[in-house]
Amino acid sequence: MTTPLTGSIEGRIAEELGVRERQVKAAVELLDGGSTVPFIARYRKEATETLDDAQLRTIEERLRYLRELEDRRAAILESVREQGRLTDELEARIRGAETKARLEDIYLPFKPKRRTKAQIAREAGLEPLADGLLGDPGVEPSAAAA
Repeated sequence: MTTPLTGSIEGRIAEELGVRERQVKAAVELLDGGSTVPFIARYRKEATETLDDAQLRTIEERLRYLRELEDRRAAILESVREQGRLTDELEARIRGAETKARLEDIYLPFKPKRRTKAQIAREAGLEPLADGLLGDPGVEPSAAAA
């Protein structure tokens, strides 16, 4: 099911589950307050307007997923912006991604590559020294460095 990315997380969850947004908001407030799904299903039915435990569990899972998605989206936007490679089209694609997998696929070409210790040593100009030491293992490293 495709949901519009405009609006609140609660609105998206309500649309996905086919319940009212105020029910989802009430459940989210209780979950954020530390209440568990079984507690809400049993003792706070009036607050959630009789959402059952399966619906509450789905709300909890989707809430966690969508919050993680929004956090990751913000981190990706910040990373690409710092690289100076953020265009309006790219920002629209990132904001339009509906899943974490799609978001990561969009980010992949912009993801900074991990630098290995060997790459750091090459950048520091140590490659000729390493080649010399590997070519003649009997040479003392301090003598080869001089």
